[in-house]
Amino acid sequence: MKNNNSTETEKDTRELRRGWTTGACATAAAKASYIGLLTGQIPSEVQITLPGGQTPSFFVKDTCISKVDIMAAIEKDAGDDPDVTHGSIVRVTIRRSEKLTFKAGHGVGKVTKPGLPIEVGEPAINPGPRKMIEQNLQAIANEHGVDLNIEIEISIDNGAALAKKTWNPRLGIVGGLSILGTTGIVIPYSCAAWIASIHQGIDVARATGITHVAACTGKTSEEAVTALYGFEPSSILDMGDFVGGTIKYLRTYPIPKVTIASGFGKISKLAAGHMDLHSKRSQVDPNFIASLAARGGINKNICTQIAKVESAGNIIEIIEKNSLKLGDYVAKTAQAIVNQEVKKDVDIEVLVYDRKGNQIGHAPFKKG
Repeated sequence: MKNNNSTETEKDTRELRRGWTTGACATAAAKASYIGLLTGQIPSEVQITLPGGQTPSFFVKDTCISKVDIMAAIEKDAGDDPDVTHGSIVRVTIRRSEKLTFKAGHGVGKVTKPGLPIEVGEPAINPGPRKMIEQNLQAIANEHGVDLNIEIEISIDNGAALAKKTWNPRLGIVGGLSILGTTGIVIPYSCAAWIASIHQGIDVARATGITHVAACTGKTSEEAVTALYGFEPSSILDMGDFVGGTIKYLRTYPIPKVTIASGFGKISKLAAGHMDLHSKRSQVDPNFIASLAARGGINKNICTQIAKVESAGNIIEIIEKNSLKLGDYVAKTAQAIVNQEVKKDVDIEVLVYDRKGNQIGHAPFKKG
């Protein structure tokens, strides 16, 4: 029961509830289906073994038994994570086959571009979930003394529509969602999942011969840089606040030209040396920005005004009012920070935008 007298601090510090990946849900649905195939009866609840040894139980949401196949469905619970697939129905249909195979049903995508851990043309069911499903089902096959010769078809209700809210279209995964998860567990607000998506975006760009990508922190900068260069979605990296994770990966897996595009506030934090641009982990520093303005020869009185403001928006107002080149100074300082971190064979450009998507700062490529 909700306690209306609880304080805001108590709400903010409560432990966030973990959830289950699509891979774990698919494993549970596959186990229920396979038991149904071997026994003629689908259980109402199944327990699976995760790679880390945990043994969670899942209630079976829906079932269907026919003469040729067996279907069981699990409702995904992502815990307190704002996962786009939370509440989705993951269905697994199993039928006998000559060998173990995986198939993409409705709402599960297929891979169309190289660079991902799954071959082109294969269903977007990652190696981790495939292994987890196979191990759990092999244990049942061993109990019944049979070979694991089945076709496993995974579907997700409304998956094609949900996939449009993910990275899948720009990664070349068409027709639906991916079945993901190495541990089977969703950790709320985990940075790891986002950074893994950035890495996949870089991998696909390299594998498909893309030589210029844009790492953007949000929708405004993404739309602006797309219009500037006419980029296809696969040339855009939804970097979010994780500039450090992006740069680190580019150091090992370089792309010749990288545009970093963001709003003034986040670029100013990058210029100050912050590699995580989230407001909880780094803040806009007016004094630092004022020092950049002073180094750029901007009037002392204006620098004093900048140092006293409370937000990046206030600084943008001062820039516009006085027609300052401060955005360029901030961009060039951020560019120098990135160049220190990334390989020399990655040419970096920095673009700075206001909240309306107008360019207010630019540090161009060194090689043109």
